[in-house]
Amino acid sequence: MQKESVPSSYFGAAKEGILRLMANIKTVIYIDTRKLEYLIASKIAGGHVMLADSHGVGKTSLARALAGSIQWGGADQNKQGVDIEHFSRIQCTVDLLPQDILGYNRFDMKTSQNQFNRGPIFAHFILCDEINLLTPKTQGSFFQAMEEQSVSIEGRTYDLPDPFFIISTMNLKGSHLFPLPAPQLDRFMLQISLGYPDEQSEGDIIEQHGKDDSWKGFGPVIDVGELLAWQRLVDEVTIHREVVDYIVALVRKTRTFPGVVTGCSPRAGIKLSRIARALSIMRGNDYVSIDTVKELAVPVLSHRLELEDPRVAPGDVIKQILNEVKTSR
Repeated sequence: MQKESVPSSYFGAAKEGILRLMANIKTVIYIDTRKLEYLIASKIAGGHVMLADSHGVGKTSLARALAGSIQWGGADQNKQGVDIEHFSRIQCTVDLLPQDILGYNRFDMKTSQNQFNRGPIFAHFILCDEINLLTPKTQGSFFQAMEEQSVSIEGRTYDLPDPFFIISTMNLKGSHLFPLPAPQLDRFMLQISLGYPDEQSEGDIIEQHGKDDSWKGFGPVIDVGELLAWQRLVDEVTIHREVVDYIVALVRKTRTFPGVVTGCSPRAGIKLSRIARALSIMRGNDYVSIDTVKELAVPVLSHRLELEDPRVAPGDVIKQILNEVKTSR
């Protein structure tokens, strides 16, 4: 049975709403438009984002602005009756334990029953700041949340909300750092760096945010229902077999490319196809082009590579692969 096509007006409406969201965020955050597109596309595609950056470039404000641009409605709970926050921030430290993130059961002497105390993971938008300060045991507490959108605590499984989005930051330099293992890095849809602003923008930032009321007038511009509709629309974007074959060729090339110890897994191809569909929606298209895949290859695939020479930039390797893998056009 042939699948009914979605009216093109749906894609036009989604593009208009996403542009409204981006414009609202940029009233309080100075960020490259392309990088903001990638971040929002990752959310729409159901992924999570790693920001590899220095301190003080606006990572927390970016996460706050994204969550604050959405009209959430009233009080929110999951299926198990656990309260859900709109936004939470986890400041990672070496002594943080899994229960500090997920939550724990506490025995209530008055009722003689266990009472669940939720952790900050129970939120729609989460900023996990400096994740590589966490020990491997605590880093592992994010595995199930990112992959299954649920967490298991003392034998009971709790659903996490929809939408659910983690923006994680990683220190590039410093002491007491615990590098994330490859399986965990693989669960982030893309990795980008906000970078430092140009001279003019840095002056504008100081002028605007040097005042206590720098966020005055900022508020929601889209309803949470719109965001969920965009997420559902991703599956309706056409991705032709020749585009899928190109993604496969890129991913497989990473496994045999000189200097690469560990290449990309099939999960990487799935993530690349999903975010390519989401970015196509943002640009008003109901199909994925090979050019869109090429554009996203570096931020989606680079952090998944393990190289023989740590001095080589993974992004440069992906760019070389892009030059070598030919399209069918």
